Amino acid sequence: MKIICIGRNYLAHIAELDRDLPTKPLFFMKPASALLLPHNPFFYPDFSKEIHYETELVLRICKPGRSIAEKFAPNYYDAISVGIDFTARDLQRECIAKGHPWEIAKSFDSSAPIGEFKKISELKDAQNIEFGMKLNDEWVQQGNSHDMIFDFNRIVSYVSHFVTLKEGDYIFTGTPRGVGEVHVGDKLELFLEGESVFWFRVK
Repeated sequence: MKIICIGRNYLAHIAELDRDLPTKPLFFMKPASALLLPHNPFFYPDFSKEIHYETELVLRICKPGRSIAEKFAPNYYDAISVGIDFTARDLQRECIAKGHPWEIAKSFDSSAPIGEFKKISELKDAQNIEFGMKLNDEWVQQGNSHDMIFDFNRIVSYVSHFVTLKEGDYIFTGTPRGVGEVHVGDKLELFLEGESVFWFRVK
């Protein structure tokens, strides 16, 4: 199992971080050890003093595929959830300044909490999916899939031309505006179509 993450896929998020607009999907990867399953807390790592949440829709790949055409991409994912791409923002800034890779800021253990999945077929409109996160019972991020620069099919097709997708892989599809910092003691709760799919605390 691997975790593939798409960067800069919402215009408002690009603006809030003052980044350039991509012309094609940007992606990086997290290892299996980054997965944080439901009912587990997130332990604040000792190597960072500035951990940020980035709330994202997450696709679950249901069969192997490589060099997938966009029109066939829906056959390769069957379920969706909401996850968080935790980022050590202080380490990321340092990596950017030095021109270094970002793995230490993005791919550390438990940096990818993912909620319970829902079948794509059960959604009212797979192109219009609402999601968000509450921090200590207050909304901090809310987004909709129709605001993505690159939609699910474009993402799956593009990534598959570089990396073979396998059953059980996850694809984080980018975060909307509203990213922010977490602290020890915080409660985070993820929502898909108005329903809670995961909550946990930072310890």
